[in-house]
Amino acid sequence: MKLEGRVALITGSGRNIGRATALKFASEGAHVVVNARSNAAEADAVVNEARALGVRAMSALADVADREQVQSMVDAALAEFGRIDILVSNAAVRPAKAFVELTQEDWEFARGVVLDGAFYCSRAVVPSMVEHGFGRIIYMTGGGAFAGVPDRAHVSAAKMGLVGMARGLATELGPSGIRVNVISPGLIDTTRLTGTIVPGSDNMMNNPLHRKGTVGEIANACLYLASEDSSYITGQTLHVNGGGSYY
Repeated sequence: MKLEGRVALITGSGRNIGRATALKFASEGAHVVVNARSNAAEADAVVNEARALGVRAMSALADVADREQVQSMVDAALAEFGRIDILVSNAAVRPAKAFVELTQEDWEFARGVVLDGAFYCSRAVVPSMVEHGFGRIIYMTGGGAFAGVPDRAHVSAAKMGLVGMARGLATELGPSGIRVNVISPGLIDTTRLTGTIVPGSDNMMNNPLHRKGTVGEIANACLYLASEDSSYITGQTLHVNGGGSYY
């Protein structure tokens, strides 16, 4: 029960990595806020699974690219639990488009969900963390940000922005008991990828383990960074990629 009594908000947690992380945290005693942009059925299903593990859980629909929706979600979570101890900023989009065809709207869409969303969520939860002298913030980037992937420069730029924000916040918020880190998954076996190939991702399969990762393996990494097992780690990027050397 490494997170017993803690309250965790995991964005994009109706499925895949977010769902696995919410349930991993719940299995370790954390109360969880399950976020989805619009799929209430998925979020509610995860809430029911978490409650079956003996913790409290609530669902919260919010588009993380919308600051007001994020604030409403966090306000509801604070009203329910009184505090937020852990934020996993997992919600993301991965649109592919050639750079010469990118519009300003394309750029702002990727940045809005990936980078602005992480900023809005962090800005909303940090006051509670400072008040209680405890916080864990985890941003989810990706191997493509470090390797470079054709047709996804806008996504890579937004995801690399998370690394800079994490380093800045780690130095600023460390004295308040808040640690901020980044996880960079390699190619993970998720429902999003079933039957499809992400452009440029074939090199991510070229790792010493010769396989995709699982959502459970990323959830384990999140638990590590959220728990006291990583008590002297902040401002870092943990690459969970089977030993891939593409970054």
